[in-house]
Formats: sequence, structure tokens, C-alpha cells
Amino acid sequence: MLGKILGGSIVVYVLGAAIWLAVGGIVREKAPTELLNVACDPTRELWRDVNDKFIADYEAKTGIKLTIKMSHGGSASQARSVIDGLEADVVTLGLWSDTSAVHKRGLIEDDWVDRLPHRALPYYSTIVFVVRKGNPKNIHDWHDIIQPGIEIITPNPKTSGNGKLSFLAAWGAELRKTKSEEAALAFVKEMYKHVKVMDSGARGATTTFAQRGIGHVHITWENEAFLEVQEAAGELEIVYPSVSIRAEPPVAVVDVNARRKGTKPAADAYMRFMYTDQAQDIVAKHHYRPSDPKAFERNRRYFPGLPNENLFPILEIAADWDTANERFFTEGGVFDQIMSRTK
Repeated sequence: MLGKILGGSIVVYVLGAAIWLAVGGIVREKAPTELLNVACDPTRELWRDVNDKFIADYEAKTGIKLTIKMSHGGSASQARSVIDGLEADVVTLGLWSDTSAVHKRGLIEDDWVDRLPHRALPYYSTIVFVVRKGNPKNIHDWHDIIQPGIEIITPNPKTSGNGKLSFLAAWGAELRKTKSEEAALAFVKEMYKHVKVMDSGARGATTTFAQRGIGHVHITWENEAFLEVQEAAGELEIVYPSVSIRAEPPVAVVDVNARRKGTKPAADAYMRFMYTDQAQDIVAKHHYRPSDPKAFERNRRYFPGLPNENLFPILEIAADWDTANERFFTEGGVFDQIMSRTK
């Protein structure tokens, strides 16, 4: 603690907060806080609205000025950036295995899954199709996307959570139908023969399909599909397949960074805010499925297709998300083997 006299007032500096003692009372000026949320590609609009509400709530309760900066990109690439030194306070990535990779590097503490409700999942999602107006290629389910001449747009599974989920949704849908791993492999191999462009992230794939006009079907997140169709003003349509994967994008505080930067209280509050009624309703309006069953029921109108019972869990494909990532997407895994055979 340091102090000095200035113009008859005593200025005392205490750990970054200035307390002015003057005639008429005490005025506290609390140091501002800045958070960095490193997020997956298609969540830009969601976090914009959540951040506005959380900042107002946090500043009203604490008196501390808060700024939240965002970094968006392909989920796997974003995880790598944090591992390589990007000083995220929180990560809100597209796939469980991407957050797990950050945890395994010692940046997130071991209790991260149980620290927040619903296994650190404030929302979940799924994978659907977007097609051209009138659905000219008559695409209704998974096997329709491998018809002769069909061109598919989906991101690269090596860099994108959307890309990995598209792969796993296709694999799981065929596995559920045939009970055969060989059939699932054959179907996914054929699917990638039809992929025209593999962008690095979900938003890039949306641009390729919706703005550049490439491809007949876009395999994407449910929320991204709604945004894409809305912005296309009638030129695109959503098609729900009969079954798809339950996508689970967890959230976590990057404990090591947040403690070093002194932002952990704000970061913890930020992630807890996602489970409030206010945040859960924002989640639903952006077509992510709220984890709170009551929030889902009151917002059911935002989810006209694919009831939750038609979303299959990762357990139908692998022991868990990390096992799926290891089997399918690491160097020399199933995806690499498929791509080497389709060239």
C-alpha cells in the first residue's frame, strides 16, 4: 500500500484499485477486466449476444468494467493456438476432444467437467443439411448425398469441429442402419469422393456454399444452417436427416491463464452465466439446444426437426470423444486412410 497527499486529498493505491478519500465520501475506481474467449467458428452471433448481457450483469453486480474479446476459427486450430500460447481465459470450442487437448497440456484443471452443470455443456447441437431452393437434387437423408453428380461442402475434420462432427454423423448414421463397421467405412469413403471443397472451418464452408454457390448440399451445424438460410432470403432450405449425432461443445475456464492474468473470478462467472435462464434463452434463439430441459421446452419452437431421441451419442461410435478423435482424426487415422484411398 502506498499513499501521498495531493491537493488536500489522500490517494491510496491498493492492488491496482485507487481509493480516493475526499470531503463528501469515498469513490472507488475498480480496475477494468478483459477476458479472451477462444471459440469455434460458427458461434460468433451467439457470443455477441451472450457477451452483451453478461457484461451488463457483471458490471452491475461488481462495479468492475469488463471487456470480452473473441477469437473465432476452426475448433481444432483454435485448441492448438491456445496450447501454443494464445492466452485464452475461456475456451468454447466445437468438440469435446479439442477442450480435452487443452486440458491434457495442463492449462485446464482436472475438475473442469464437473465444475459446471450438465458436464460443462450449457448447450448441445447436431448436424443437418442445407440445400438449394426447392431441393432440386431431392436430398432427404444420408444416402441421398452420395447420388451420382452430388457435390458436398463440409469443413476439413483435421481443423474443424464441424468437419469432425459431419464425419461422425455420417459414420454413426450408417452404423446405426446396418450395424456394420465395414458398411460405415464404405459409406463415409464414398461421401468424401463427393466433397467438392473442404474449408478449414464452419464459417468458411458456409461462405463457399451460400455465397460462392458451390455444391449441392452443405453438411453443417444446426445453428449455422438456420443462419445460412435466413441470410440467403429464400434461396436455401434446411433438410433434417432421419438421424444425426448429438454434438457436445463444452465450455471451460483456462485456469492457468486466468489465474496468471488475475481474471479467474470474472471467467468463472462468465461460464456460470451460461446456465441462467437469460443465457439459456439466448442459446435457443441462436438454434443451439439448451441443456436445461425446462429451457428447451419453452424454446421448442426453434427446433422443428430431429427430435432429441433421434440424436445418437458418441457412445454408439466409440468409448468417448477422445477415443473417437484418436481413432478417426489423428495422424494416420481412419480419415487419413480414407483420403489416401480417394485420391
